[in-house]
Amino acid sequence: MKKGIIIIDLGSQYNQLIARRVRENNVFCRIIPPRGSLAVIRSTQPNGIILSGGPASVYQKNSPRLDKEIFSSGVPVLGICYGMQLMTKALGGKVTHSKKREYGHAALTLDSMAGIFKSLPDRIRCWMSHGDHIKRLPEGFKTTAHTANTANAAMADASRGFYGVQFHPEVVHTERGNTIIKNFVKEVCGCRSSWTMRSFINESVKAIKEEVGGGKVVLGLSGGVDSSVTAVLIDKAIGKRLYCIFVDNGLLRKDEAGRVKKLFKDNFHLNLKVVDAKKAFLKRLKGVAGPEKKRKIIGNEFIKVFERESKRIRGVKFLAQGTLYPDLIESQSAFGGPSATIKTHHNVGGLPKKMRLKLIEPLKYLFKDEVRSLGKELKMPYSALWRQPFPGPGLAVRIIGEVTEERLRILKEADFRLMDVIKMSGLYNKLWQSFGILLPVKTVGVMGDKRTYENVIAIRAVTSMDGMTADWARLSHEVLAEISSNIINEVKGVNRVVYDISTKPPSTIEWE
Repeated sequence: MKKGIIIIDLGSQYNQLIARRVRENNVFCRIIPPRGSLAVIRSTQPNGIILSGGPASVYQKNSPRLDKEIFSSGVPVLGICYGMQLMTKALGGKVTHSKKREYGHAALTLDSMAGIFKSLPDRIRCWMSHGDHIKRLPEGFKTTAHTANTANAAMADASRGFYGVQFHPEVVHTERGNTIIKNFVKEVCGCRSSWTMRSFINESVKAIKEEVGGGKVVLGLSGGVDSSVTAVLIDKAIGKRLYCIFVDNGLLRKDEAGRVKKLFKDNFHLNLKVVDAKKAFLKRLKGVAGPEKKRKIIGNEFIKVFERESKRIRGVKFLAQGTLYPDLIESQSAFGGPSATIKTHHNVGGLPKKMRLKLIEPLKYLFKDEVRSLGKELKMPYSALWRQPFPGPGLAVRIIGEVTEERLRILKEADFRLMDVIKMSGLYNKLWQSFGILLPVKTVGVMGDKRTYENVIAIRAVTSMDGMTADWARLSHEVLAEISSNIINEVKGVNRVVYDISTKPPSTIEWE
């Protein structure tokens, strides 16, 4: 039985968006690196293949390459931007450097309204980002769209199910881009909308049972959405053979440890052990300022705690984590794709090479909104599912520079007051994330007619659908004023508050 769409990562930072557009049609998809992709295609027999874009040129020495046999596998292929150029070169066409690079919005004229352009108007606005162009189409292909600067903005060999577009249909800047991807997935590849959260639960429970057998699983429970849903899903599969360990690393929000303990004892009735490891984490982080180093230290310390505690549970052979798909993709080095590493996530970048426990990550192909849908299907309470995302390394990556007990105190108190205003203003569930960041600078202020030289807190509040892209939230002046006033007046050590108005991209949501 064929299984959805394979997306081959050729270096694009839009890979997640391609996957999201496919998933919106209730069709399963996976992103894989080009190396070994032919073997994956042969073993999984997908309905179709999408070749992503990428920053390279096909004539560069170390640019991503594909096995040409992919194009004789009998599977439809859609090439996007670099993917179109790579397909052209592999099938005997010619790609050359453009005299005029095309970047940004462009008016696209469709020369054919069939195939992936079915039901589209003859002109749409699209998003271009390329410095090369197709000079000669491969044999059997026809031009299906053009712009003022690009004669072959799209091409098709409908008889083989091969399509190429020079623009990016996956981004919101391209009009009817969702329809283009839907047409490829449903019309060309014949995928059915059969991938639902109910089917995912059934498949996951079966897979967990087969992998674990009669063994036991230990789970690092943080209380966040990801680990909570992971716990309930695995509990559904193996019941009391799941052992949850909550590590109080001292890097959590104010009163967080008590809240998590109460939540899981009252609602989930899982095997739960709370481990106080605050001193150990702070000791490991002493003198460390680099964000990547902090993340890896915290990831390794988590695993150490899990392994130590698991030794006290007879028969534990598996470690479960709530890793999500964006974690894998942003930590690209974890699975060998050519996309640039944005940052290492503790779930995928901090694992020691000789870890004693075998890893189970049942959510690793899901996005955050899909995880919440999964949790709802598992009948989890609203309060557990609609918590704002919290980074695995905790406040360590919201303290820019070294993490100390005093700096943690300041940020915890400031963040507590920020969240109080956000919740009282009815904004908590309208924002993707809202939090404070402690900056590594001090500024002059005046309090009680005296000069102060204290810390700066930055406020970050963003709106987003899935965390892949985000816009800064237009909080009212009144809300910002109340947050600032409460923090400065009530948190010892802070005399200035600033607001972050950057989007993702180019910035990330977290500062580290």
